[in-house]
Amino acid sequence: MGALDEPLTKLVGDRTAKVLADSLKLRTVGDLLHHYPRRYVERGQLTSLDELEIDEHVTVLARIEKVTLIPFRGRKGDRLEVVVTDGRSRLSLVFFNQGWRQKELKAGAQGLFAGKVGVFNRTRQLVSPDYQLLDEDAGSDAARQFAGRLIPVYGASAQMPSWKLSLCVEMALDSYLAKVGEPLPAELRERHELILLPEALELIHRPRGQADRERAQSRLRWDEAFVLQVALARRRAADSALPAKPRRARDGGLLDAFDARLPFTLTEGQRKVSAEIAADLATEHPMHRLLQGEVGSGKTLVALRAMLAVVDAGGQAVLLAPTEVLAQQHHRSIVEMMGDLAEGGMLGGSDLGTRVVLLTGSMGVPARRQALLDMACGDAGIAIGTHALIEDKVQFQDLGLVVVDEQHRFGVEQRDALRAKGEQPPHLLVMTATPIPRTVAMTVFGDLETSVLDQLPAGRSPISTHVVPALEKPNFLTRAWERVREEVGKGHQAYVVCPRIGDEEPAADPKAKKKRKPAEEDFEDVADLGAASDERRPPLSVVETAEQLLKGPLSGLRVEILHGRLAPEAKDEVMRRFTAGEVDVLVATTVIEVGVNVPNSTAMVIMDADRFGVSQLHQLRGRVGRGTAPGLCLLVSEMPAGSAARARLDAVAGTLDGFELSRIDLEQRREGDVLGQAQSGVKSSLKVLSVLQDEEVILTARTEATRLVAEDPELAAHPELRTALESLLDEDRAAYMEKG
Repeated sequence: MGALDEPLTKLVGDRTAKVLADSLKLRTVGDLLHHYPRRYVERGQLTSLDELEIDEHVTVLARIEKVTLIPFRGRKGDRLEVVVTDGRSRLSLVFFNQGWRQKELKAGAQGLFAGKVGVFNRTRQLVSPDYQLLDEDAGSDAARQFAGRLIPVYGASAQMPSWKLSLCVEMALDSYLAKVGEPLPAELRERHELILLPEALELIHRPRGQADRERAQSRLRWDEAFVLQVALARRRAADSALPAKPRRARDGGLLDAFDARLPFTLTEGQRKVSAEIAADLATEHPMHRLLQGEVGSGKTLVALRAMLAVVDAGGQAVLLAPTEVLAQQHHRSIVEMMGDLAEGGMLGGSDLGTRVVLLTGSMGVPARRQALLDMACGDAGIAIGTHALIEDKVQFQDLGLVVVDEQHRFGVEQRDALRAKGEQPPHLLVMTATPIPRTVAMTVFGDLETSVLDQLPAGRSPISTHVVPALEKPNFLTRAWERVREEVGKGHQAYVVCPRIGDEEPAADPKAKKKRKPAEEDFEDVADLGAASDERRPPLSVVETAEQLLKGPLSGLRVEILHGRLAPEAKDEVMRRFTAGEVDVLVATTVIEVGVNVPNSTAMVIMDADRFGVSQLHQLRGRVGRGTAPGLCLLVSEMPAGSAARARLDAVAGTLDGFELSRIDLEQRREGDVLGQAQSGVKSSLKVLSVLQDEEVILTARTEATRLVAEDPELAAHPELRTALESLLDEDRAAYMEKG
C-alpha cells in the first residue's frame, strides 16, 4: 500500500476522519491531497457577495461593517446580527443566544465566513456560520496559516468548513509529501516540461501566486489525462486480443437484396460509415464502435444494413431499445423497410429472408414464447426489444452483433449481459443522436472507434425553432396554438410535449378529476425532476394539458395522449392511429423522444421546455420536419429573459447542430464520472481536466499511453503508474473497464 492509500484516521484521528468520509467522501491521504481548492482569494480581495446563490454552501472573505445585539421581545435570549460587506453588497450573519461573540467580531475586521446562504426579509444571510478572522492584530490561526500566500477555498461542508479542511491538508502535506511516488515516466515529463507530482501537490495547495497554481494545474491535468488514457489503452489492447467471428455479407445475399429495394440512394456519409462498420465486422476481433449522427441522419438504416450483413454471414443480430414505444417503432419500421425479406421461412416470404421478432416485457405469453423459440433456434436473424432481451431465459443460436440505441439509457451491466449471450464476444455498435456529456467525454478520450453521420438525407426539411415566453408575452402562446391549428388545417399533424404524465392514477382518462401531489414516477426521463418540489408551480402534465387544449385552443381537433403508464396495447394503438393520420395532435411525454417517425408531423410545442435538458430538446424536435414540409418547434417557458434556463433554450433555438449543442450541454452539466456509470450531475472524477478545454492534452496523452502500453502491457517497468491506476480504478470502475 502506497503512502497515498493510508487511511485518514492515522493522520487526523477517528472523529475528523469520519466527518471527512461522511460529508466529503474523503477516506485516504490521497483522497485528501487530490481534493484541490475550488478557487483562491488574496488578502484584501473580498468576495463578491452579490453573486452568492441561495441554498449554496459558501466560504466568503468579507469585512465586518456593523455588529448589533438585539434582545428578543417578551422572552429570554437575543440575536446577534453581524453585517459583512465586500464594499458594494452586504450579507447578514445571524447568531442566536451567542452575544459573547461581540468581543471578537468587531467592525473593520476581515474574516472567512462559511455557511449556507438563506433569505430572510429579502436579505441574504448565513445563520450561525463558521468563521475565522484574518485580523493580524488578533493573531488568528488563519492569519498565520495563510500569511504571504493565496488562501485556498475548498469544496467544503457544514461539518467541515474550508479552513479546517485546509488544516487537514497542511498536515497531510507535512507528513506524507516526501513519500508520494511519481507515476509519470521521466522521459514523458521531460518531453512535456512537467514538474514532479510532489511539487505539484505542494503548489496546488500552497501557491504563493497564480504562476504556482498554473504550474501545478498543468502537471495535474496530465496526471488525470494520462492515467485515464493508460486505462483505456489497456482496455483497447485487451479487446483487440479477444476472438470474434468475422461476419462478411455474401454477394447476392440478404443485404444485396435489401439494397436493391431501397427507394432512395444512400448519402455519401451513410456509404462511408457502412464501409467502416463492414470492415470492423470482417475482422477476427470484436467491433466496439460508436455511431454518432444528427437526428434523422439515417443511423437506423446504417445499423440495419450491418445487421443484415451479420445475418448473411449466418449469425444473428439484436437491437436493444430503451422503451417499448421505441422498440415497437423500430420493429414496425424495419419490417416495413424489409418487406417480404422480414418473413423468412413464412408463407409468402422471400427465400433470402429472415425473421424479425419483437420482445418486450409486456408481450402476451404465446407471442413471447414464439419469439424466444425463434431466437433460440436461429429462425429469427434479427431480434428487437427492450431490457426483456437481457433476461437469462433469452438464448440465441449464434449472436453476432449487438446494436444499442441511445446507449446512455443503459447501464454497462445490461449491455454486458446481452453481449455475454454469444459463444464468442459479439460485435457491438452503440448509437446516439445527440452526444450527451458522458458520451462526449468517452468519445474525446478515444475509448470507442467513432463513426459520424453529419448529412441529412435528401428531401428532409429544415426545422425552425422559437422560444415562446409564456408569462412575458402571453399572446405568443396564443399564436403558438394558432400555428398548430394552421398546420392541421394543411393536413399535417402536431406533437405537444409535457414533462409530467398527470395527477391521476393510472392517469389514462383526461376527464378524471382526482388530484395528488406530483411524484417522481410521474416523470419520464425529464432532466429537472427537482422542479416538482421547488417554489415554482408543478410542471405541466399530459393529462391536464390535453384536457385544457380540447376545451380551448384546440377544440374540435382529434387530440390523443401517449405516455409510459398506458397499457402496451393502448400505446401501440395510439401510435398506429397517429401514424395513419387518424389523430391530429398527440400530447405526450418524452416517450416520443427517439425513434418515432411520422413524416406528416410538422409542428411540436414543448411545454415547460426549461425543465428538459439540451439533448432532450434536440431529440424531441427531431420528430418533426421528417417529410417534405418544413418543421416548426416552439419552446414554451415561463422563465425570465436573462436567466440561465432561457439562455439554454435560446442556444437550442439558435442551432440545429447536435454536436454544438452537446458542447453546450457539457459546459453546463460537467463531464460526470468519465470512467464510472454515474451520469452527469454527480461529482466528477476529473478535477482539473476539462474534456472541452483540454482536448489537446487528452489526445497527446492518448498517443503517449498507447505507445507505453504497446511496449509494456502489464506496466512492469512502471510500478508507480500501476499503483496510480489501481487507485483510480476501484473495483467497480475496474469491472466497468473490463466490461466495456
